[in-house]
Amino acid sequence: MGTISEKILSAHAGTDVKAGDICVVPVDFMMSQDGTTSLTIRAFRQMAATAVAHPEKYAIVIDHNSPSPMESVSNIHAQMREFAAEHGAHLYDVGEGVCHQLMPERGHALPGNVVVGGDSHTCTYGALNVFATGVGSTDLAAALVTGQMWFRCPSTIKYVCDGTLPAGTYSKDVILHIAKTLTSRGATYKALEIHGSVIDNMSVDARMTISNMVVEVGAKVGLMACDQKVRDYFRRRTKAPIKGVEPSLSAVYEKVVREDLSDLPPQIAKPHAVDNVVDVDEVTDVEVDQVYIGTCTNGCLEDLRVAASILDGNHVAKNVRMVVAPASRNVLLDAMREGVIDKLVKAGAVLIAPSCGPCVGTCNGVPSDGEVVLSTANRNFKGRMGNSNAEIYLSSPATAAYSAMLGHIADVREVMK
Repeated sequence: MGTISEKILSAHAGTDVKAGDICVVPVDFMMSQDGTTSLTIRAFRQMAATAVAHPEKYAIVIDHNSPSPMESVSNIHAQMREFAAEHGAHLYDVGEGVCHQLMPERGHALPGNVVVGGDSHTCTYGALNVFATGVGSTDLAAALVTGQMWFRCPSTIKYVCDGTLPAGTYSKDVILHIAKTLTSRGATYKALEIHGSVIDNMSVDARMTISNMVVEVGAKVGLMACDQKVRDYFRRRTKAPIKGVEPSLSAVYEKVVREDLSDLPPQIAKPHAVDNVVDVDEVTDVEVDQVYIGTCTNGCLEDLRVAASILDGNHVAKNVRMVVAPASRNVLLDAMREGVIDKLVKAGAVLIAPSCGPCVGTCNGVPSDGEVVLSTANRNFKGRMGNSNAEIYLSSPATAAYSAMLGHIADVREVMK
């Protein structure tokens, strides 16, 4: 009996776990990327560890600086490759894609699992009914050594999204609206359980956009149900049995938020906070210098399709740079087969390797002083894309593509039917 979080942790702990309880549980999978792996390796060695307890449950991903932009990063990548080879861990090297696309795509994060990652957006897999959360490098190293992790079971906020989204409004708009509603601290160390007809009608990829960003309101995890769409998603990716976890009818929630989103317009997060969100019509006078479509939030095939459909036969504005990064090599290949990449490149987009791209501000599109960027990423903090004198706005891929075409933030409903 309990919430999804309570039931997953209870099943792993072998005893009833309720909100506030401390528990130690086996971890089903672990991941780190090139921004955190070197710290994890250092902590691992400081523990005098000689072996990873379950190397088949650990993946190392090179995605944040891919390919390497400088010597120091190249040396980190070499260290990661050596550690993976030494301990038998999975290695996803340059060009394979973003960690949060790869973990579900390769069948590493399954419904009912406990998954931890050395990246704050590990919560993405909650859309697949996974108790998934980001952890510090020292905690991750300890999990590598022991195969276990301790948690304080979070209390849960149930967020119900009723209605049907209107044309031009997407999952990114939903999570930006949730961020505005709850604020950046509104769910600190809570579990968000997200339900409703809006979620039911979304694809799995669209749901992952929402769970990806629950950390932006402070949440530990952002869990959704395991329905037929989730089971179908994994049927193509793994032979492992899919056993989802549902909340009990008697589950106790800290609070319940219920909204009808049938009239939700496209949303924009203004600089320099993810919860600084307004309806798109309040910022249509903002001119943009660069548009970025990609990242673990909005770099999947569905996102690229939407952008390509809007730009098909059109071109980005003369003074706008548009950068596109597919979330994985498989996404890139599928987009090539469908002609999606052809449409984007013909429209003036700059295609970069499957990776995080310019999201963290180390390569592939750092803006200059005073420039305005409209991004489909998950953060717009000051300096996030590598320049503290630039301004970053966040939107859906549809809004981003239409804005790139017009040269200013624009309401994509103008071309939606």
